[in-house]
Amino acid sequence: MTENCDIAIIGGGPVGSALALALRESGLNIVVLEARKIQEQTADPRALAISYGSRLLLDKLGVWPHIEQVTPIRTIRVSQKDNAAYTLLHAAELKVPELGYVLPYPALQTSLHQALLHTAVTYLESAAVSRLDHDADGATLTYQYEATERKLHARLAVLADGGKLLETSHPPKISEYGQSAVIAHITCTAPQTATAFEHFTAQGPFALLPYMDGYEIVWTGAHAQVQEMLQWDDATFLAELQQHFGDAVGTFASVGKRSSFPLHLKRAPDTTFAHTALIGNAAQTLHPVAGQGFNMGVRDAWELARIILRTPTETLGSTAMLSDYRKSRCIDRNAGIGFTDGLVRIFSNDRPLLGSGRAWALSVLDHIPLAKRFVAKRMMFGANG
Repeated sequence: MTENCDIAIIGGGPVGSALALALRESGLNIVVLEARKIQEQTADPRALAISYGSRLLLDKLGVWPHIEQVTPIRTIRVSQKDNAAYTLLHAAELKVPELGYVLPYPALQTSLHQALLHTAVTYLESAAVSRLDHDADGATLTYQYEATERKLHARLAVLADGGKLLETSHPPKISEYGQSAVIAHITCTAPQTATAFEHFTAQGPFALLPYMDGYEIVWTGAHAQVQEMLQWDDATFLAELQQHFGDAVGTFASVGKRSSFPLHLKRAPDTTFAHTALIGNAAQTLHPVAGQGFNMGVRDAWELARIILRTPTETLGSTAMLSDYRKSRCIDRNAGIGFTDGLVRIFSNDRPLLGSGRAWALSVLDHIPLAKRFVAKRMMFGANG
């Protein structure tokens, strides 16, 4: 037996949940299918960097006031190793209270999930989708739930997870950076309140994000180099970190559990096909430099919700509706991908001519308010902001 709904959202993480919440008063029959249990989702120890623009959208969804342990970012210092040039971005110069925030992933997911419990949205956890088929009227999802194979037919299917479901039928385009990232929480003797650091080196970007009693670090390097870093004891790691970054936040005092993941640019060849739309990591997975991945996913969800709300129910998933969504996200998506990819490729090398050019660009940028506002607005709101 096949059940029916208007919209099926595959992936109940922050981006999929944000879309469901944005549609909560639409009167549509919405089903969210999430492969993991909520306890597994909220056990994720990561910290997440979000922009001021994403905060405004989460505020509109009614979840922002309920997210705990939020650390603000009011200043971002962009620098290059072995060069005195740098650029400072200040929230006050842009007339916003903050440029961004760092918060626990579990806190965000819990807040979104709790909000969904007070809506008519059907949220199925431990519902793993194994197949996605299409016909003239919609998409049919085959999924496992409570040890039973089930089918769900939707006018519109939205993929909001990593996109593994489509890797065979619609393979993504993948560009490898030859890098992995080490993530850890550190403390130091002279933290700079609400200040984030984006530090470019020949081995890759390095970020310090203010978080609770210290910083979250994102330290990139070649795969083999990162594997070696994971084997260092705490004293060696802190000494190498000090040498790599310098003393802008004093002496690094402690480091927590370290984890790593490979870095690449993955993007779907198209964000729509028959009765299906892709958002978040299903549409694009970006390098963490400049922290644009999650923020772009939230903008995907918000724009798709806006288009769904103005579309008659009987034409959900139609070619015209999906074309509207694709066109509405084209500029921001391509600009965001180009921005992050360009930063990695321009700043992550030791070519002498590029090195002097980078230093000049950082110095000039710091003295041109209009250019600084342009860069900061892109980081906060994307190309459409």
